Amino acid sequence: MPKVKMPRKSTLVDMTAMCDVAFLLLTFFMLATKFKPDEPVTVVTPSSINTKLLPDSDVIMLTIDKDGRVFFSMDGQPKRQKLIEDLDQQYHLGLTPKEKNNFIIGASVGTEIKNLKNYLSVKPEERKKGGLETGIPTDSANNEVAVWIEYARSAQGGNPRLQYCIKADNDTPYPKIKDILDTFKDKKIQKLNLVTNLEAPPPGTAAAEARGEGGEE
Repeated sequence: MPKVKMPRKSTLVDMTAMCDVAFLLLTFFMLATKFKPDEPVTVVTPSSINTKLLPDSDVIMLTIDKDGRVFFSMDGQPKRQKLIEDLDQQYHLGLTPKEKNNFIIGASVGTEIKNLKNYLSVKPEERKKGGLETGIPTDSANNEVAVWIEYARSAQGGNPRLQYCIKADNDTPYPKIKDILDTFKDKKIQKLNLVTNLEAPPPGTAAAEARGEGGEE
């Protein structure tokens, strides 16, 4: 009995539809993605051998430049929205929706609370030209860093993953760092992270040997 040969069917798959979807997704992300705003100051941090990476979220950051100016930042737009609304209500700032949105989508803030409305009403580059970035006061008579920390903690809603970071310039005067540390101490916050640049451990030390062992594995 002769064998019946089945006709072969083409295995070619039309990829046109998939390519269209891929380009549509690519176009969407290109148009919808918002880049992280530039920080108002450039900080050259000191070096250390600590290899712990800075987390991408759940962080309250205080940045201190070489002149001792303090800037506050916190991730999470919903949390930033609650923070600015609480400050607006408490201090009767009279912020407009646009000014609040500038804070929500912005980066660091470095000015007195009484100047916050004027600060948020202009573009970041205009703040530098207008001398508005004077830094957050840390003196005992007007320690607004403590205010920002307190309202930021409230906006976080008891987040157990929340971390506090200090990013100071290598030339920042130590008394300014001490003021910040004392503020955290007064708030009963004992665990802090200091942001540094990574450097190689000194040869012959236990840290160098441990890192060498890790590299061999």
